Amino acid sequence: MEKIRISAVRYANTYPFIWGLRESGFDKKVLIETDHPAQCALKMISGQADIGSIPVAALLQLKKYDIIGKYCIGASGKVRTVMLFSNCPFEEVRTVNLDYRSRSSVNLSKVLARHMWKREFKWRDTSESFDFVNPGKDEAVVLIGDQCFESESRFKYGVDLAFEWNRYTGLPFVFAVWAANRSFDNKFRDEFNEALKLGVENLHRVAVDFAGISVIQEHELETYLRKNIDYPLDDKKIEGMNLFLKLLAEV
Repeated sequence: MEKIRISAVRYANTYPFIWGLRESGFDKKVLIETDHPAQCALKMISGQADIGSIPVAALLQLKKYDIIGKYCIGASGKVRTVMLFSNCPFEEVRTVNLDYRSRSSVNLSKVLARHMWKREFKWRDTSESFDFVNPGKDEAVVLIGDQCFESESRFKYGVDLAFEWNRYTGLPFVFAVWAANRSFDNKFRDEFNEALKLGVENLHRVAVDFAGISVIQEHELETYLRKNIDYPLDDKKIEGMNLFLKLLAEV
């Protein structure tokens, strides 16, 4: 029988899930690939993956989906890894360069611009060859993932998009959820969620094991996983997610 295909985000915020899937032995039953968020979305949309930690904004592009995970990539305040960086004050920004690796973060910046900041920017798509750390004098970049830790010291100004969302709505923001584009029985779903839970409940061990391959050092990695990422997909996060999708439809 062909193994179930899982596409997981390759960034540090997903390390606990990867760790839990491996340590529980669940990874022996499935085929796990790690991708940047936009690739996760494309694999789910095209049917190249059966389950993915899919950016919330991409849910609208799936013909059908089932959120099977009880955990998510969420933030109830500052997330640190979804940022709007610039070398000019925010009020002087005219053009925003959008990280090609993201969907939810790119769309979050557009939702905030329209509904909270009341700003009209020139939005510019990017590619892998784009120089994210040297934008023009009146330009900003939306940058996601571990690159934020590498690049934050190279910019004079930074706006944390999750913090801005929370300030505007009073709700957490959900960047990605575990969704399936096919049906799975309760036994599989329970085992899958137990594996995710194992990682979320062992963040110190996750930080130790992944410190060697991450751009983030062990102590800072554990702090990030504990303080900046909020994993349980609870009612408040679902409320925030639904509000974001509503506002996104208007944009």
